[in-house]
Amino acid sequence: MSEPATRYRETVVRRALQGPGTASAAARRAAFDNQGVPEPARALVAKAARAAWTVTDADVAAAKSAGASEDEIFELTVCAALGQATRQLDDALAALDAATTSATVAKGPQTSEGVTR
Repeated sequence: MSEPATRYRETVVRRALQGPGTASAAARRAAFDNQGVPEPARALVAKAARAAWTVTDADVAAAKSAGASEDEIFELTVCAALGQATRQLDDALAALDAATTSATVAKGPQTSEGVTR
C-alpha cells in the first residue's frame, strides 16, 4: 500500500477514535474492535461490522429506543465499519505478503534481471 494511502487511513481512524464526538472514546474504540460495545448499540454495531448491507431502519430504531442518540449511533457505526475494514485490509495484506514470500522462496534467488539462479 502506498505511503500516502496508509497515512490517510491512519488519520481517518485516529480522528474517528480520538477526535471529538458524542460517544465516548472508549465506546468508539469498542465499536472499532467489535468487543465490549455498550448495550444500547451492541447489536447494531455487531451487525454493521459483520453484515453492514443488512442494517435496517428497525436496527437503528432499536438502538435509539435502547438509549443511544442519533449522533452516537452514527459515530459507533462508522467506527465499526472502519474497524472491520481495517481487519480485512490487514488480513489481505498479510496474505499477499505470505504468498509473495512463499513464491520467492519457491523460485529461489533471482538476478536483477529476474532470472532464477
